[in-house]
Amino acid sequence: MNLILISMDTLRADRMSCYGHRRITSPHMDQLATEGALFTHFYSPHIPTFPGHTTMFTGRDIYAHRVTGQAATPELDPDIPTLAEIFEQAGYFTAAADNLGRWFQRGFQRYETYSWDTSNMKVWRKGEAVAAASLKVVNEAASQDKPFFLFLHFWDTHTPYLPPAPFSRMFYEGNECDPDNRSMEPVWQFDNFKWYFNEWMPGVTDIEFPKAQYDAEVAYSDACLAHVLTRLQELKLDADTMIVLTADHGEELDEHSCWFDHHGLYDTNLHVPLIMRWPGHINPGQKIDGIARMQDITPTVLAAFGLWDRVHKLDGESLLPILNNPQNGREDVSEYVHITENTWMKKRGLRTREWKLIQALEPDIHGFPTHELYHLAEDPGEKRNLAVERPEVVAELMSLMEDYVSMRLSATGHEDPLPVQPIPLHHIGHMETAVPKDSRLEEGSGSADQKLPEGDFKGYERAEDERSAAVE
Repeated sequence: MNLILISMDTLRADRMSCYGHRRITSPHMDQLATEGALFTHFYSPHIPTFPGHTTMFTGRDIYAHRVTGQAATPELDPDIPTLAEIFEQAGYFTAAADNLGRWFQRGFQRYETYSWDTSNMKVWRKGEAVAAASLKVVNEAASQDKPFFLFLHFWDTHTPYLPPAPFSRMFYEGNECDPDNRSMEPVWQFDNFKWYFNEWMPGVTDIEFPKAQYDAEVAYSDACLAHVLTRLQELKLDADTMIVLTADHGEELDEHSCWFDHHGLYDTNLHVPLIMRWPGHINPGQKIDGIARMQDITPTVLAAFGLWDRVHKLDGESLLPILNNPQNGREDVSEYVHITENTWMKKRGLRTREWKLIQALEPDIHGFPTHELYHLAEDPGEKRNLAVERPEVVAELMSLMEDYVSMRLSATGHEDPLPVQPIPLHHIGHMETAVPKDSRLEEGSGSADQKLPEGDFKGYERAEDERSAAVE
Protein backbone atom coordinates (compact mmCIF):
# COMPACT_ATOMS: atom_id res chain seq x y z
CA MET A 1 0.00 0.00 0.00
CA ASN A 2 1.21 3.49 -0.90
CA LEU A 3 0.59 6.96 0.51
CA ILE A 4 0.32 10.34 -1.23
CA LEU A 5 0.02 13.43 0.98
CA ILE A 6 -1.14 16.51 -0.94
CA SER A 7 -0.89 20.02 0.48
CA MET A 8 -2.91 22.68 -1.34
CA ASP A 9 -1.19 25.68 0.19
CA THR A 10 -3.51 28.47 1.42
CA LEU A 11 -6.71 26.63 0.52
CA ARG A 12 -9.81 27.57 2.51
CA ALA A 13 -12.25 24.73 2.98
CA ASP A 14 -15.27 26.97 2.40
CA ARG A 15 -14.07 28.05 -1.07
CA MET A 16 -14.33 24.45 -2.32
CA SER A 17 -17.57 23.29 -3.86
CA CYS A 18 -17.48 20.03 -1.88
CA TYR A 19 -17.55 22.17 1.28
CA GLY A 20 -20.58 24.11 0.07
CA HIS A 21 -19.12 27.04 -1.88
CA ARG A 22 -21.63 28.55 -4.31
CA ARG A 23 -19.14 28.38 -7.17
CA ILE A 24 -18.02 25.08 -8.70
CA THR A 25 -14.34 25.51 -7.93
CA SER A 26 -13.06 22.01 -7.18
CA PRO A 27 -14.76 19.27 -9.25
CA HIS A 28 -11.83 16.85 -9.18
CA MET A 29 -11.23 17.28 -5.46
CA ASP A 30 -14.98 16.93 -5.00
CA GLN A 31 -14.80 13.59 -6.78
CA LEU A 32 -11.94 12.53 -4.54
CA ALA A 33 -14.17 13.29 -1.55
CA THR A 34 -17.07 11.23 -2.93
CA GLU A 35 -14.68 8.29 -3.27
CA GLY A 36 -13.52 8.62 0.33
CA ALA A 37 -14.15 10.71 3.44
CA LEU A 38 -14.44 14.46 3.90
CA PHE A 39 -13.84 15.97 7.35
CA THR A 40 -16.15 18.94 7.80
CA HIS A 41 -14.49 20.41 10.92
CA PHE A 42 -10.76 20.06 10.31
CA TYR A 43 -8.45 22.82 11.58
CA SER A 44 -4.83 23.87 11.16
CA PRO A 45 -4.14 25.24 14.65
CA HIS A 46 -0.68 26.72 14.08
CA ILE A 47 -0.38 29.12 11.14
CA PRO A 48 1.06 29.95 8.64
CA THR A 49 3.15 27.71 6.35
CA PHE A 50 6.17 26.68 8.40
CA PRO A 51 4.31 25.74 11.61
CA GLY A 52 1.39 24.35 9.61
CA HIS A 53 3.53 21.97 7.58
CA THR A 54 5.77 21.08 10.52
CA THR A 55 2.69 20.03 12.49
CA MET A 56 1.46 18.12 9.44
CA PHE A 57 4.76 16.25 9.09
CA THR A 58 5.40 15.46 12.75
CA GLY A 59 2.05 15.02 14.53
CA ARG A 60 3.27 17.49 17.14
CA ASP A 61 2.21 20.98 18.21
CA ILE A 62 4.38 24.10 18.48
CA TYR A 63 5.27 23.34 22.11
CA ALA A 64 6.96 20.15 20.94
CA HIS A 65 8.38 21.12 17.52
CA ARG A 66 8.88 24.83 18.45
CA VAL A 67 8.30 26.20 14.92
CA THR A 68 5.89 29.07 15.55
CA GLY A 69 6.13 31.15 12.37
CA GLN A 70 8.15 32.06 9.31
CA ALA A 71 11.32 33.07 11.15
CA ALA A 72 14.72 31.65 10.26
CA THR A 73 15.01 29.76 13.53
CA PRO A 74 14.61 27.38 15.12
CA GLU A 75 15.15 24.44 12.82
CA LEU A 76 13.17 21.34 13.63
CA ASP A 77 15.03 19.26 16.22
CA PRO A 78 16.73 16.31 14.45
CA ASP A 79 15.41 14.06 17.21
CA ILE A 80 11.83 14.72 16.07
CA PRO A 81 11.21 12.41 13.10
CA THR A 82 9.22 13.59 10.13
CA LEU A 83 6.67 11.47 8.32
CA ALA A 84 9.08 11.02 5.41
CA GLU A 85 11.85 9.80 7.72
CA ILE A 86 9.53 7.30 9.37
CA PHE A 87 8.43 5.88 6.01
CA GLU A 88 11.99 5.84 4.68
CA GLN A 89 13.20 3.90 7.72
CA ALA A 90 10.32 1.48 7.22
CA GLY A 91 11.60 0.65 3.73
CA TYR A 92 9.39 2.87 1.59
CA PHE A 93 10.51 4.88 -1.42
CA THR A 94 10.01 8.52 -0.44
CA ALA A 95 9.80 11.47 -2.82
CA ALA A 96 8.42 15.00 -2.83
CA ALA A 97 7.45 17.67 -5.33
CA ASP A 98 8.08 20.66 -3.09
CA ASN A 99 10.16 23.81 -2.68
CA LEU A 100 10.08 24.50 1.04
CA GLY A 101 13.52 22.96 1.52
CA ARG A 102 15.02 23.10 5.02
CA TRP A 103 13.78 20.41 7.42
CA PHE A 104 10.84 19.65 5.15
CA GLN A 105 13.11 17.70 2.81
CA ARG A 106 14.38 15.38 5.54
CA GLY A 107 13.67 11.74 4.77
CA PHE A 108 12.95 12.18 1.07
CA GLN A 109 15.16 10.09 -1.19
CA ARG A 110 14.03 12.18 -4.14
CA TYR A 111 13.22 15.88 -3.65
CA GLU A 112 11.96 17.40 -6.89
CA THR A 113 11.86 21.19 -6.69
CA TYR A 114 10.14 23.55 -9.08
CA SER A 115 9.79 27.21 -10.02
CA TRP A 116 7.64 29.22 -12.38
CA ASP A 117 8.04 32.29 -14.53
CA THR A 118 7.43 35.36 -12.35
CA SER A 119 8.30 37.98 -14.96
CA ASN A 120 4.70 38.43 -16.12
CA MET A 121 2.62 39.98 -13.33
CA LYS A 122 -0.59 39.01 -15.13
CA VAL A 123 -0.17 35.24 -15.29
CA TRP A 124 1.71 32.77 -13.10
CA ARG A 125 1.48 29.09 -14.01
CA LYS A 126 2.24 27.72 -10.58
CA GLY A 127 0.02 24.67 -10.76
CA GLU A 128 1.48 23.42 -14.02
CA ALA A 129 5.01 23.64 -12.62
CA VAL A 130 3.99 21.67 -9.54
CA ALA A 131 2.07 19.13 -11.62
CA ALA A 132 5.10 18.56 -13.86
CA ALA A 133 7.31 17.92 -10.84
CA SER A 134 4.61 15.72 -9.30
CA LEU A 135 4.35 13.59 -12.43
CA LYS A 136 8.10 13.03 -12.31
CA VAL A 137 8.01 11.65 -8.79
CA VAL A 138 4.88 9.59 -9.50
CA ASN A 139 6.55 8.04 -12.53
CA GLU A 140 9.71 7.34 -10.56
CA ALA A 141 7.73 5.78 -7.74
CA ALA A 142 5.92 3.56 -10.23
CA SER A 143 9.20 2.42 -11.81
CA GLN A 144 10.63 0.86 -8.64
CA ASP A 145 9.55 -2.09 -6.54
CA LYS A 146 9.05 -0.59 -3.09
CA PRO A 147 5.83 0.84 -1.71
CA PHE A 148 6.05 4.61 -1.68
CA PHE A 149 5.25 7.80 0.21
CA LEU A 150 4.92 10.95 -1.91
CA PHE A 151 4.37 14.55 -0.83
CA LEU A 152 2.97 16.99 -3.41
CA HIS A 153 2.78 20.71 -2.59
CA PHE A 154 0.64 23.06 -4.73
CA TRP A 155 0.76 26.87 -4.32
CA ASP A 156 -1.96 28.33 -6.54
CA THR A 157 -4.24 29.82 -3.90
CA HIS A 158 -1.34 31.73 -2.35
CA THR A 159 -0.95 35.35 -3.44
CA PRO A 160 -0.47 36.71 -5.98
CA TYR A 161 -3.72 35.46 -7.51
CA LEU A 162 -2.70 35.37 -11.18
CA PRO A 163 -4.48 32.38 -12.76
CA PRO A 164 -3.94 31.71 -16.47
CA ALA A 165 -6.70 31.65 -19.07
CA PRO A 166 -9.34 30.30 -19.23
CA PHE A 167 -9.47 30.40 -15.43
CA SER A 168 -8.56 34.07 -15.24
CA ARG A 169 -12.09 35.17 -16.14
CA MET A 170 -13.98 32.14 -14.94
CA PHE A 171 -15.71 33.91 -12.05
CA TYR A 172 -15.43 37.61 -12.93
CA GLU A 173 -16.89 39.46 -15.90
CA GLY A 174 -16.92 43.08 -14.77
CA ASN A 175 -14.41 45.94 -14.87
CA GLU A 176 -12.10 45.45 -11.92
CA CYS A 177 -10.76 48.99 -12.37
CA ASP A 178 -14.14 50.75 -12.50
CA PRO A 179 -13.47 54.27 -11.13
CA ASP A 180 -16.95 54.40 -9.61
CA ASN A 181 -16.32 51.33 -7.50
CA ARG A 182 -14.67 52.23 -4.17
CA SER A 183 -14.81 48.88 -2.40
CA MET A 184 -11.00 48.45 -2.50
CA GLU A 185 -10.29 51.76 -0.77
CA PRO A 186 -9.73 50.24 2.70
CA VAL A 187 -7.24 47.80 1.18
CA TRP A 188 -5.20 50.55 -0.46
CA GLN A 189 -5.16 52.45 2.82
CA PHE A 190 -3.41 49.58 4.64
CA ASP A 191 0.25 50.53 4.28
CA ASN A 192 1.75 47.18 5.31
CA PHE A 193 0.43 45.39 2.23
CA LYS A 194 -0.60 47.99 -0.35
CA TRP A 195 2.72 48.13 -2.22
CA TYR A 196 2.74 44.37 -2.62
CA PHE A 197 -0.87 44.39 -3.81
CA ASN A 198 0.02 47.12 -6.30
CA GLU A 199 2.50 44.75 -7.90
CA TRP A 200 -0.11 42.22 -9.00
CA MET A 201 -3.43 44.05 -9.02
CA PRO A 202 -2.57 47.67 -9.85
CA GLY A 203 -5.51 50.00 -10.19
CA VAL A 204 -8.08 47.46 -9.00
CA THR A 205 -11.08 49.16 -7.40
CA ASP A 206 -13.52 46.26 -7.04
CA ILE A 207 -12.81 44.01 -4.06
CA GLU A 208 -14.88 41.27 -5.67
CA PHE A 209 -12.14 40.87 -8.28
CA PRO A 210 -9.35 39.43 -6.07
CA LYS A 211 -11.95 37.30 -4.30
CA ALA A 212 -13.04 35.89 -7.66
CA GLN A 213 -9.41 35.38 -8.66
CA TYR A 214 -8.80 33.38 -5.51
CA ASP A 215 -11.66 31.09 -6.54
CA ALA A 216 -10.18 30.91 -10.02
CA GLU A 217 -6.90 29.74 -8.51
CA VAL A 218 -8.79 27.00 -6.67
CA ALA A 219 -10.24 25.85 -9.99
CA TYR A 220 -6.86 26.08 -11.73
CA SER A 221 -5.11 24.05 -9.04
CA ASP A 222 -7.93 21.50 -9.17
CA ALA A 223 -7.38 21.05 -12.91
CA CYS A 224 -3.62 20.70 -12.42
CA LEU A 225 -4.09 18.13 -9.68
CA ALA A 226 -6.38 16.19 -12.03
CA HIS A 227 -3.35 15.43 -14.23
CA VAL A 228 -1.67 13.70 -11.29
CA LEU A 229 -4.79 11.75 -10.32
CA THR A 230 -5.22 10.65 -13.94
CA ARG A 231 -1.63 9.42 -14.08
CA LEU A 232 -2.22 7.31 -10.98
CA GLN A 233 -5.15 5.67 -12.78
CA GLU A 234 -3.09 5.12 -15.93
CA LEU A 235 -0.37 3.44 -13.87
CA LYS A 236 -3.02 1.36 -12.05
CA LEU A 237 -1.80 2.68 -8.71
CA ASP A 238 -4.97 4.36 -7.50
CA ALA A 239 -6.46 1.19 -6.01
CA ASP A 240 -3.36 0.60 -3.87
CA THR A 241 -2.77 4.18 -2.76
CA MET A 242 -4.11 6.14 0.18
CA ILE A 243 -4.52 9.83 -0.69
CA VAL A 244 -4.65 12.48 2.02
CA LEU A 245 -5.45 16.00 0.79
CA THR A 246 -5.28 19.02 3.08
CA ALA A 247 -3.92 22.58 3.38
CA ASP A 248 -1.45 24.19 5.76
CA HIS A 249 -3.77 27.16 6.40
CA GLY A 250 -6.53 29.14 4.73
CA GLU A 251 -6.78 32.76 3.59
CA GLU A 252 -8.44 36.02 4.57
CA LEU A 253 -10.33 37.59 1.69
CA ASP A 254 -12.63 40.38 2.89
CA GLU A 255 -13.87 39.19 6.27
CA HIS A 256 -11.76 40.76 9.05
CA SER A 257 -9.58 43.43 7.35
CA CYS A 258 -6.64 41.04 7.04
CA TRP A 259 -6.93 41.23 3.27
CA PHE A 260 -5.55 38.54 0.95
CA ASP A 261 -3.19 36.99 3.47
CA HIS A 262 -3.26 34.35 6.20
CA HIS A 263 -2.85 36.14 9.49
CA GLY A 264 -5.55 36.34 12.12
CA LEU A 265 -6.79 33.33 14.09
CA TYR A 266 -10.18 33.32 12.37
CA ASP A 267 -11.71 30.23 10.82
CA THR A 268 -11.00 31.67 7.37
CA ASN A 269 -7.37 30.79 8.14
CA LEU A 270 -7.84 27.77 10.40
CA HIS A 271 -10.63 25.79 8.70
CA VAL A 272 -8.96 23.78 5.93
CA PRO A 273 -9.96 20.71 3.94
CA LEU A 274 -9.16 17.16 4.90
CA ILE A 275 -10.09 14.51 2.34
CA MET A 276 -8.97 10.89 2.59
CA ARG A 277 -9.40 8.25 -0.08
CA TRP A 278 -8.28 4.71 0.64
CA PRO A 279 -9.99 2.15 -1.60
CA GLY A 280 -11.12 -0.92 0.26
CA HIS A 281 -10.48 0.67 3.67
CA ILE A 282 -12.45 3.95 3.81
CA ASN A 283 -16.10 3.73 2.84
CA PRO A 284 -16.83 6.25 0.06
CA GLY A 285 -19.08 9.26 0.46
CA GLN A 286 -18.55 9.84 4.18
CA LYS A 287 -18.77 13.26 5.81
CA ILE A 288 -17.10 13.20 9.20
CA ASP A 289 -18.38 15.99 11.46
CA GLY A 290 -16.06 15.50 14.43
CA ILE A 291 -13.49 18.18 15.22
CA ALA A 292 -10.02 17.14 14.05
CA ARG A 293 -6.64 18.89 13.87
CA MET A 294 -3.54 19.01 11.72
CA GLN A 295 -1.52 17.03 14.28
CA ASP A 296 -3.94 14.13 13.77
CA ILE A 297 -2.72 13.41 10.22
CA THR A 298 0.58 11.76 11.13
CA PRO A 299 -0.86 9.38 13.76
CA THR A 300 -3.70 8.50 11.38
CA VAL A 301 -1.45 7.41 8.53
CA LEU A 302 1.01 5.69 10.87
CA ALA A 303 -1.85 3.68 12.34
CA ALA A 304 -3.19 2.90 8.87
CA PHE A 305 0.18 1.62 7.67
CA GLY A 306 1.08 -0.28 10.84
CA LEU A 307 3.92 2.09 11.74
CA TRP A 308 2.55 3.40 15.02
CA ASP A 309 5.27 1.73 17.11
CA ARG A 310 8.03 3.58 15.23
CA VAL A 311 7.39 6.94 16.91
CA HIS A 312 6.47 8.10 20.39
CA LYS A 313 5.01 11.19 22.07
CA LEU A 314 2.72 12.29 19.27
CA ASP A 315 0.36 15.12 20.19
CA GLY A 316 -2.33 14.11 17.72
CA GLU A 317 -4.80 11.23 17.65
CA SER A 318 -5.57 8.70 14.96
CA LEU A 319 -8.76 9.45 13.06
CA LEU A 320 -9.26 5.83 12.02
CA PRO A 321 -11.71 5.05 14.85
CA ILE A 322 -14.21 7.62 13.58
CA LEU A 323 -13.93 6.51 9.95
CA ASN A 324 -16.41 3.95 8.65
CA ASN A 325 -18.43 4.37 11.84
CA PRO A 326 -21.55 6.53 11.45
CA GLN A 327 -22.15 6.53 15.21
CA ASN A 328 -18.80 8.21 15.74
CA GLY A 329 -19.21 10.63 12.86
CA ARG A 330 -19.58 13.63 15.16
CA GLU A 331 -17.14 12.44 17.79
CA ASP A 332 -14.53 15.15 18.42
CA VAL A 333 -10.92 14.03 18.57
CA SER A 334 -10.39 16.88 21.04
CA GLU A 335 -12.92 18.95 22.99
CA TYR A 336 -11.09 22.10 21.92
CA VAL A 337 -8.37 23.25 19.54
CA HIS A 338 -5.50 25.37 20.84
CA ILE A 339 -4.51 27.89 18.14
CA THR A 340 -1.46 30.12 17.59
CA GLU A 341 0.18 32.47 15.12
CA ASN A 342 3.49 34.30 15.14
CA THR A 343 4.27 35.88 11.78
CA TRP A 344 2.44 39.16 11.28
CA MET A 345 0.81 39.02 14.69
CA LYS A 346 1.68 37.12 17.88
CA LYS A 347 -1.48 35.52 19.24
CA ARG A 348 -2.86 32.40 20.81
CA GLY A 349 -6.37 31.22 21.42
CA LEU A 350 -8.84 28.44 21.98
CA ARG A 351 -11.62 27.13 19.74
CA THR A 352 -14.46 24.95 20.95
CA ARG A 353 -17.59 24.03 19.01
CA GLU A 354 -19.37 26.98 20.63
CA TRP A 355 -16.72 29.63 21.34
CA LYS A 356 -13.53 31.16 19.95
CA LEU A 357 -11.12 33.08 22.21
CA ILE A 358 -8.20 35.03 20.72
CA GLN A 359 -5.55 36.67 22.90
CA ALA A 360 -3.00 39.12 21.48
CA LEU A 361 0.44 38.71 23.07
CA GLU A 362 1.74 41.89 21.42
CA PRO A 363 0.03 44.88 19.78
CA ASP A 364 -0.80 43.85 16.23
CA ILE A 365 -0.62 45.64 12.91
CA HIS A 366 -4.38 46.18 12.75
CA GLY A 367 -4.91 47.57 16.22
CA PHE A 368 -7.27 44.74 17.14
CA PRO A 369 -8.23 44.44 20.84
CA THR A 370 -6.20 42.33 23.26
CA HIS A 371 -9.02 39.82 23.64
CA GLU A 372 -11.58 38.69 21.09
CA LEU A 373 -14.46 36.37 21.90
CA TYR A 374 -16.88 34.97 19.34
CA HIS A 375 -19.97 32.84 19.91
CA LEU A 376 -19.54 30.51 16.96
CA ALA A 377 -22.92 28.89 17.43
CA GLU A 378 -24.66 32.18 16.59
CA ASP A 379 -21.83 34.05 14.83
CA PRO A 380 -19.87 31.59 12.65
CA GLY A 381 -18.41 34.47 10.66
CA GLU A 382 -16.74 35.87 13.81
CA LYS A 383 -18.11 39.36 13.30
CA ARG A 384 -19.22 40.38 16.80
CA ASN A 385 -16.57 40.51 19.53
CA LEU A 386 -18.26 39.65 22.84
CA ALA A 387 -15.17 39.94 25.05
CA VAL A 388 -16.49 43.00 26.90
CA GLU A 389 -20.05 41.68 27.15
CA ARG A 390 -19.12 38.17 28.34
CA PRO A 391 -16.10 38.53 30.67
CA GLU A 392 -17.02 35.30 32.47
CA VAL A 393 -16.60 33.31 29.25
CA VAL A 394 -13.27 35.05 28.55
CA ALA A 395 -12.09 34.17 32.06
CA GLU A 396 -13.18 30.55 31.72
CA LEU A 397 -11.50 30.06 28.35
CA MET A 398 -8.37 31.95 29.43
CA SER A 399 -8.03 29.64 32.43
CA LEU A 400 -8.51 26.58 30.25
CA MET A 401 -5.93 27.86 27.76
CA GLU A 402 -3.37 28.76 30.41
CA ASP A 403 -3.75 25.33 32.00
CA TYR A 404 -3.26 23.73 28.61
CA VAL A 405 -0.11 25.74 27.86
CA SER A 406 1.30 24.92 31.31
CA MET A 407 0.58 21.26 30.74
CA ARG A 408 2.31 21.28 27.34
CA LEU A 409 5.37 23.11 28.69
CA SER A 410 5.65 20.63 31.54
CA ALA A 411 5.27 17.72 29.12
CA THR A 412 7.91 18.97 26.69
CA GLY A 413 10.35 20.51 29.16
CA HIS A 414 10.72 23.57 26.90
CA GLU A 415 10.06 27.23 27.54
CA ASP A 416 7.06 28.85 25.87
CA PRO A 417 8.21 29.49 22.26
CA LEU A 418 5.66 32.21 21.46
CA PRO A 419 6.99 34.98 23.76
CA VAL A 420 10.65 34.35 22.91
CA GLN A 421 10.41 34.09 19.12
CA PRO A 422 10.02 37.48 17.41
CA ILE A 423 7.43 38.43 14.83
CA PRO A 424 9.37 38.10 11.53
CA LEU A 425 7.19 40.11 9.11
CA HIS A 426 6.25 43.77 9.20
CA HIS A 427 5.81 44.86 5.58
CA ILE A 428 5.83 43.28 2.18
CA GLY A 429 6.08 44.93 -1.20
CA HIS A 430 8.40 46.90 -3.45
CA MET A 431 7.49 50.51 -4.07
CA GLU A 432 9.92 50.54 -6.99
CA THR A 433 7.88 48.02 -8.94
CA ALA A 434 4.49 49.10 -7.66
CA VAL A 435 4.49 52.84 -8.30
CA PRO A 436 6.26 54.82 -11.06
CA LYS A 437 9.02 57.01 -9.67
CA ASP A 438 7.27 60.30 -10.46
CA SER A 439 4.14 59.11 -8.63
CA ARG A 440 5.74 57.96 -5.39
CA LEU A 441 5.38 59.47 -1.98
CA GLU A 442 8.31 61.35 -0.55
CA GLU A 443 11.42 59.32 0.12
CA GLY A 444 11.06 57.06 3.15
CA SER A 445 7.29 57.18 3.35
CA GLY A 446 6.72 54.07 1.24
CA SER A 447 7.20 50.46 2.22
CA ALA A 448 10.42 48.50 2.06
CA ASP A 449 10.13 44.75 1.85
CA GLN A 450 11.00 43.69 5.37
CA LYS A 451 10.09 40.08 4.76
CA LEU A 452 12.65 37.50 5.84
CA PRO A 453 14.21 35.46 3.03
CA GLU A 454 12.62 32.35 4.56
CA GLY A 455 8.91 32.63 4.16
CA ASP A 456 5.93 31.18 2.41
CA PHE A 457 6.15 33.22 -0.77
CA LYS A 458 8.28 30.61 -2.51
CA GLY A 459 8.51 31.10 -6.26
CA TYR A 460 8.47 34.88 -5.88
CA GLU A 461 12.08 35.48 -6.76
CA ARG A 462 13.78 38.60 -5.45
CA ALA A 463 17.17 40.22 -6.05
CA GLU A 464 19.85 39.11 -3.61
CA ASP A 465 20.24 42.60 -2.11
CA GLU A 466 16.49 42.60 -1.37
CA ARG A 467 16.68 39.27 0.40
CA SER A 468 19.01 40.58 3.09
CA ALA A 469 16.47 42.69 4.98
CA ALA A 470 15.44 40.95 8.19
CA VAL A 471 13.26 42.19 10.98
CA GLU A 472 14.94 42.25 14.36
